[in-house]
Amino acid sequence: MELGEIEQLRGELGEFVAEVFASVPRRDQRAKGDCYLRGLMLDGRRKSIQPMAERLPDGDMQALQQFVNQSPWDHAAVLRAVAVKTVPVVDPMVWVIDDVSFPKDGKMSVAVARQWCGALGKQSNCQVAVSLHAASDTASVPISWRLFVPAEWDQDAERRAKAGVPEEVGHREKWRLALDLIDEAIAWGLTPRVIVADAGYGQNTAFRQALSERGLDFVVAVRADESAHPHHAVPTVPDWNGRGRKPAARYRTPALPLKALAPAEGRKSYRQATWRKGSKGPMRSRFKVHTVRPAGVATRRQAIAQAGGSTAWDGVLPAATLLSEWPTGQKAPTEYWLTSLPADTPLRDLARLAKMRWRIEHDYREMKHGLGLDHFEGRTWRGWHHHATLVTAAHAFLTLRRLDPKATAPA
Repeated sequence: MELGEIEQLRGELGEFVAEVFASVPRRDQRAKGDCYLRGLMLDGRRKSIQPMAERLPDGDMQALQQFVNQSPWDHAAVLRAVAVKTVPVVDPMVWVIDDVSFPKDGKMSVAVARQWCGALGKQSNCQVAVSLHAASDTASVPISWRLFVPAEWDQDAERRAKAGVPEEVGHREKWRLALDLIDEAIAWGLTPRVIVADAGYGQNTAFRQALSERGLDFVVAVRADESAHPHHAVPTVPDWNGRGRKPAARYRTPALPLKALAPAEGRKSYRQATWRKGSKGPMRSRFKVHTVRPAGVATRRQAIAQAGGSTAWDGVLPAATLLSEWPTGQKAPTEYWLTSLPADTPLRDLARLAKMRWRIEHDYREMKHGLGLDHFEGRTWRGWHHHATLVTAAHAFLTLRRLDPKATAPA
């Protein structure tokens, strides 16, 4: 947006800031929040503090530095206010779990480590954050964030102190951070939707089980090498000779990878479904719904625990709904999702839910390229969370304007 457009929105933005920053007690601090949001939305290659301050008529670099890096305002309270205001307007079909990476030099930026960096497509020095988004076909917004703290930071007291990492914060797996985000959003009073996630989360049996225990439906991607038994497979108990422990029930044929199980009935068993209209017309592919019994050590342990122990377990692995996609022109299925939804759910609905992650890529692109999510140059825990919160607020403000039929959407 150009400066003139920003100035025309000052009144509307001021009302938005007053509402979502109501937890920030000082008026001058809220004014700095207003200034920072204008800086994020204003055209410019870099959205770090110095260039933003130079572009704004009321930009004060020192004041903005203090507001983001030192001021103790509660970012979670602001995120909650933004979510409570914005999510009902978006009217989401799904909540999407994802993560995003930020390449970094050096080792002193908070939670930086050599790890998988999606932004670069390789192992590299970076930060990683897990995010929860509310998404519909027409709009999406981030709800909240968790910065992933690598295990090496747990024992590095010097780096933790310099970055201001809270004592209670330590290494926690990304799938657990995802659950924390979901629990937090529900505690804020938001109504949960179907949980959607990529295979980095969907492959994790404990994550899927935790969602089920919370009573949450999900459609999550899994890899082609995930193993399962056909639904009709039945474990059997070998004859007992009267000596030793009685043999346990087990499947007498090995579980198959999904890439072998899904296409067993051939391409003709797949049906075409259209899940949304894209910029070049309807988006469609061929899908099939299967009922399978996911296998593997983790799944078996979960089944035994739910039965109350190995002696009480009948050997039957729980059934699950599998959605697979076999696009025209491909020699085999290319995508797989496990879902808690019943197998008689309309195929179009399942495909639509499974494909909703595209909205989150749109969020990341807008927040990175347009609002400077990855332009923060500070190193501290507080600074990173304040910046991410302010970018979220700016994104929410623009989303609300796009969804307002009376508003002229900014360029």
